[in-house]
Amino acid sequence: MKPNFEIMSKAELRAYVLKHKEDKEALRVLMSRRDPNFIKYNFPNTEEGIEHIKEVIKRKIEGH
Repeated sequence: MKPNFEIMSKAELRAYVLKHKEDKEALRVLMSRRDPNFIKYNFPNTEEGIEHIKEVIKRKIEGH
């Protein structure tokens, strides 16, 4: 039996998605809760762009 994603907190849903990466419905619900004012990054699909993306992800993980 699947949990009710709609009543889960964002933190609970995020933890669930990290443990159940194959669950597309859970990921869809999580993505629907995104902040509409989030920063969009547009890096080219090149070696340099990939390095920029890695740096952004690293900063996000570290909380900067």
